[in-house]
Amino acid sequence: MGVQHYDYLVLGSGIAGLTFALHTAEHGSVAILTKKRRSESNTNYAQGGIAAAMGANDSWRIHMQDTLNAGAGLCEPEAVKVLTQNGARLTHWLVEIGARFDHHSDGAIALGREGGHTCNRIIHAADHTGYEIERALLIAVRNTPNISLLEHYQVLELVVEEGECRGAQVLDTLTGDLFEIRARAVLLATGGCGQVYLHTSNPPIATGDGIAMAWRVGTVIANMEFIQFHPTTLYHPEARSFLISEAVRGEGGLLKRADGYRFMPDYDPRAELAPRDIVARAIDAELKKTGDPCVYLDITHLDADFIRHRFPTIYNTCLEYSIDITREPIPVVPAAHYTCGGVWTDLWGRTTVPKLYACGEVAYTGVHGANRLASNSLLEALVFAERAAHHATARLEEPAPEPDYPCLPHEPFAPETEATDGMPFDWAGARQKIRTLMQKRVGIVRQRAQLEEAERELYALARSIETAYRNTPPTVETVETRNLVTCALLITRSALLRRESRALHYILDYPEPDPAQASCPTLIRRYEEGGLYPAPAQVGGSEDRPQ
Repeated sequence: MGVQHYDYLVLGSGIAGLTFALHTAEHGSVAILTKKRRSESNTNYAQGGIAAAMGANDSWRIHMQDTLNAGAGLCEPEAVKVLTQNGARLTHWLVEIGARFDHHSDGAIALGREGGHTCNRIIHAADHTGYEIERALLIAVRNTPNISLLEHYQVLELVVEEGECRGAQVLDTLTGDLFEIRARAVLLATGGCGQVYLHTSNPPIATGDGIAMAWRVGTVIANMEFIQFHPTTLYHPEARSFLISEAVRGEGGLLKRADGYRFMPDYDPRAELAPRDIVARAIDAELKKTGDPCVYLDITHLDADFIRHRFPTIYNTCLEYSIDITREPIPVVPAAHYTCGGVWTDLWGRTTVPKLYACGEVAYTGVHGANRLASNSLLEALVFAERAAHHATARLEEPAPEPDYPCLPHEPFAPETEATDGMPFDWAGARQKIRTLMQKRVGIVRQRAQLEEAERELYALARSIETAYRNTPPTVETVETRNLVTCALLITRSALLRRESRALHYILDYPEPDPAQASCPTLIRRYEEGGLYPAPAQVGGSEDRPQ
């Protein structure tokens, strides 16, 4: 196995990875690895915008309070303060490197409004803000000689020696070659795990690779029960789950049933501008009540030219499926959208493994708590990637941090390599089973008995996957399926550990928030060597939460 050496290794090419690379390139050589094309990332699909307090009547303190309110008691206030205080400055930095956001005719930057925000503070580039930010960052990266951007590389495992992260094992998916890349510091910027669900707004690459790899090397994983379902993705038999931006409701879009009834005022006084978890549960309740396959998002009362100018991507995509959103409402359903938990980090992006950093959707910084405020995700990636780069270039040798809260106990599973029957393993079938189980039993509304059943089935499936993986040359399909089942088990175990309903985690057995669990994240860690998967919880046993 060959070895390559760089000063800094970045896994992922979204806003977090590219920002980290640009800042660290001033101090050494940087390799950015992406398993598809360089522009393929969740950043590229972000429609709504980036939140920053830039309006005349806004401030970072108001933005902070809106974020804390959305997080339902589980945000880390210091992390939210860091986020909101740096929003305007780093948005200007994006403009300086070439990002082109929308402006009014007087030259002032245009600020939109989305659910959960009390001020207009959403900086956007029509309805393709993520694409525009990615474009500007990629140009800056290409113009930086110290950075190598390597496409079609699948990371298999992190390399940890003497307790420190030293690099990664990598598969060249075009040639099949295996090799290692060694570095002084490694950044996980691999995104979330939306593909663990059958219906998701995420691109196919969002298979939780970074979370699963970090789990296997013993980092603390936090708040995986909090999966944000976007309330409005396009419902069409021939369309993948295309996201209909939060900004559509922010501009006046109304949610209606098939019979034309506008239902959101029945659920929340903020109606369509309520936080996403409330809107998603309201839609879920209406669909169960009526038996309809979808609800409708109606903006036909707005000016047609405004719609085409403000939402060109949404307008043109819907038109491909014979839906003219200026004349007819958009059929929508909720879909898994954002992973609020992930690899635990401190305020500098450090994980509990020395010299391993994590930023963006793969990370848990404490910013989002129990529910992400709309358009805070791009800002979080930007802010904490810059901070991680500063730490990695100036304070790398500091001891790794540990959370202030205890990690919850669990029994790890050490998989045994079993003899195979000679039949090829059905990797596509295993992936489909994981996603179907998660959609049906670990979705928007949960129940303890269904969670326990899902965990048992996932656990058995994980054993089969691990055996097949150890007896099969690695491919993108085998690596991703292994990582998906790990993330599925982490989500399910975390959901069982939280015995209350709070924001994105709604469980019928415990329908109210428990004050004793406020400000208490769900932290779990793989303690024992060989324990790759958390084993099924024992009812009334070790899964009880510490008080």
